Amino acid sequence: MKENRPNSRSQLLNFAKDSYLERTSRPIYAMFFLLPFIIFYEFGTIFIKSDVFKQSPVLVDSFVWLQKVSGQIGFGSKFAMGAPPLAVIIILIALQITSGKKWSLWVVDFLPMGIECILLSVPLIVLTLMLNSLSVPNDTAQYKIENTPAQSEMFATCASAYEEAAVEQNFLAEIVTGMGAGIYEELVFRLILICLLMLVFQDLLRFDHINSVILAVLISAALFSAHHHIDFISGQANPNDPFSMGKFLFRTVAGVYFAGLFAIRGFGITAGTHIFYNIIAETMNWFYFRA
Repeated sequence: MKENRPNSRSQLLNFAKDSYLERTSRPIYAMFFLLPFIIFYEFGTIFIKSDVFKQSPVLVDSFVWLQKVSGQIGFGSKFAMGAPPLAVIIILIALQITSGKKWSLWVVDFLPMGIECILLSVPLIVLTLMLNSLSVPNDTAQYKIENTPAQSEMFATCASAYEEAAVEQNFLAEIVTGMGAGIYEELVFRLILICLLMLVFQDLLRFDHINSVILAVLISAALFSAHHHIDFISGQANPNDPFSMGKFLFRTVAGVYFAGLFAIRGFGITAGTHIFYNIIAETMNWFYFRA
């Protein structure tokens, strides 16, 4: 009898052929589902003229890393902004080819995918609200839903420094940043890093599959959390997001959660959940937690 194995190194479960769960876990679905968010982020970083983007044209660290890697392999500065989204597309197409899955798309699946991502973001929203409720009342910085873009703390400081119109524009900048973080952090810390760690632990070091998965998930989650507080390239601390154990633990838990989603539902749903969590968190911060 043929053994039922995952179709790829990153996919833990097989779903019934041509079912909604099987179709939407395909890399081709991930590419087309995320394409509007990729385009919105690209144009957002170009056309939003806020002081945040003037200080740092690209706020997502993982995006910057992909730009630097593209420069090292020969892409010129003119292609810097286009290299990371191109990397997403190339990687997903390569995974689609190697997976052997169908290339067909049902456009009607995209709306349920969006709803699924919103529902999957709810546990993280609930968790961060519970953590905030346990904070010391005088610590006003805690009464803000934890967001994952590495420089999201800029929103808190600019609210009192700029007029309302500028703050509203900065809110849109944070939404754009949240979309970029959802895509490129998942690309780096889940799709690339977990697959590389599985290659090292399972294929090179010959660890068993379960231990390899546990190690890959924990290491990727810890690095995902740490990168919000420190620039891995320069080795310097991020002054806009100083380290605190509460934030580090929450983001590590979030990293484990996203890794679990990635292993079960694939890249598209995982990145979409990350995007919608960031959007919901920033929106709630704007309407309910803004000083």
